[in-house]
Amino acid sequence: MDRTLKAISLMLSYPTRELQEAMPEIGGVLASDTRMTAAMRRALRPLVEALRDEDIYDLEEKYVMLFDRSRTLSLNLFEHVHGESRDRGGAMVSLLETYREGGFEPHTSELPDHLPVLLEFLAMRPFAEVQETLADAAHIFEALSERLARRESPYGAVFAGLLQLAGVKADKEAVAELLEQPEVDPNDLEALDAVWEESEVRFGPDPNAGCPQVRDMLSRMDLPATPAAPTPGVAAE
Repeated sequence: MDRTLKAISLMLSYPTRELQEAMPEIGGVLASDTRMTAAMRRALRPLVEALRDEDIYDLEEKYVMLFDRSRTLSLNLFEHVHGESRDRGGAMVSLLETYREGGFEPHTSELPDHLPVLLEFLAMRPFAEVQETLADAAHIFEALSERLARRESPYGAVFAGLLQLAGVKADKEAVAELLEQPEVDPNDLEALDAVWEESEVRFGPDPNAGCPQVRDMLSRMDLPATPAAPTPGVAAE
């Protein structure tokens, strides 16, 4: 198992006391991974320390405000590719089939494209295949890292770390397109409701529906997965 991907998957999951107890070990895994630069490993320390030391209720609130109340910071990767369009449903079906063909049935209420779930899946794969898949999402990681840096959130370092593991530079135009999407104040509940009032994700009958970028990404993800990350509010692994 790729312990670094497993560690990052846990760090991006909803905070729990169990996660806090595991942070010394998780921090040790990240600090010893020489695939990331020494500067990158140092940049991850503030999040490791925050998840280890801060009050659990403060951590939960910060997590919800970042990842659950902002579509531009969503941990569901297909959200950044084509939002809530019907294409997303077809891509989701393809991803579920990829998991199942590998002998894995996700036991979670999270969507299949939830990043902690994907990282659990990739943690069992050869690193060359991991890099290919992470490279497909490089522009998403770059945009998330920049948005989180603007908010002075230590979570931004995680996505910068994933970029280093991918071993590629994100396409500048693709990143700029994502960053052009307007952000909504997470405290403005009325505005948030308006943003989320869109068509629900439908898992259509055609598993090959969706944009070519998503199909290309899925075509390389024909490998078995591990148990998925928990839903916010549910205990983490």
